[in-house]
Amino acid sequence: MILTGRLGIEFPILQAPMAGAQGSELAIAVAIAGGLGALPCAMLSPDAMAEELTAIRRATSAPINVNFFTHVPPEPDAAAMARWHAALAPWYAEFDLDIGAVPDGTGRRPFDASTCDALEPFRPEVVSFHFGLPEAALLERVKSWGALVLSSATTVAEAQWLEAHGADAVIVQGLEAGGHRGMFLTDELTSQVGTFALLPQVREAVHLPLIAAGGIVDARGVAAALALGADGVQVGTAFLCCPESTISTIHRRALMSEAARHTALTNLYSGRPARGILTRLMHELGPMSEDAPAFPLATAAIAPLRSAAEARGLGDFSPLWAGQNASRCREVPVAEVMAELAEGL
Repeated sequence: MILTGRLGIEFPILQAPMAGAQGSELAIAVAIAGGLGALPCAMLSPDAMAEELTAIRRATSAPINVNFFTHVPPEPDAAAMARWHAALAPWYAEFDLDIGAVPDGTGRRPFDASTCDALEPFRPEVVSFHFGLPEAALLERVKSWGALVLSSATTVAEAQWLEAHGADAVIVQGLEAGGHRGMFLTDELTSQVGTFALLPQVREAVHLPLIAAGGIVDARGVAAALALGADGVQVGTAFLCCPESTISTIHRRALMSEAARHTALTNLYSGRPARGILTRLMHELGPMSEDAPAFPLATAAIAPLRSAAEARGLGDFSPLWAGQNASRCREVPVAEVMAELAEGL
């Protein structure tokens, strides 16, 4: 099997890279437990990325997956930002905040030449991408290090595109998955289907190794994914309540409550569809809004509302990312979660 054989990992279990919910500690714990730990870098500067990777290399020599977004930063659109600010203005008034003081900034970096330069000294065993693949020259640089290249597909067409453009394996991301959808060939949400409907279709359409993602939280899910043609699985939500994650107390509490049973896709927190537990913002504005500016420009104006609400112990404006199956999200060490998942192999 390409994942265990080529990478030298014990289990074909990948930890989903979860920006804003983890750092090196979670990745290290998964790697030590025999899986493939991941470091999400979309929200890290090159220097911060280097610090985290140095910490990982100090702790373990096990393979690691370093993850990046490949979005194209949007052109500034003053009219779109004005509409967004107007939509949020009532909550700014409620919390006595100045919407005119919202700073510019995206909060998420696409993979570019400077990032590639900073990554090269570490030569990670796996480099993964969300929203497609980087430009050909950058992809060739990554492959020249000997790295295995993964990327997410949410449709059969995306999986075929990834195979044609140089991916070594495909993460088949079902609709159940928490966090951002990896969709990149279409914006049509009706094209998105569940993991166990999508996986066998992709298996018939491409010849690459497949990693199933979305709704897999225990041994039964692992076994089902392998039975439908997956070569491995990627798990995110089941790790979120582990002590090695960095989520807030508010997020952790929500994940372990009945609220976690109701998730939805929303573009309010970043500008792209992402799955999370319903919040006040999602209820009152609607989870999908035409007022949200292009990814990732929605983030900056949400941040002050999030901070103000969290200071009161509220997650009303926080992105409480979670998949549709948080049933095994428990406050137990990563090693215990990994052992349970491995029983399905």
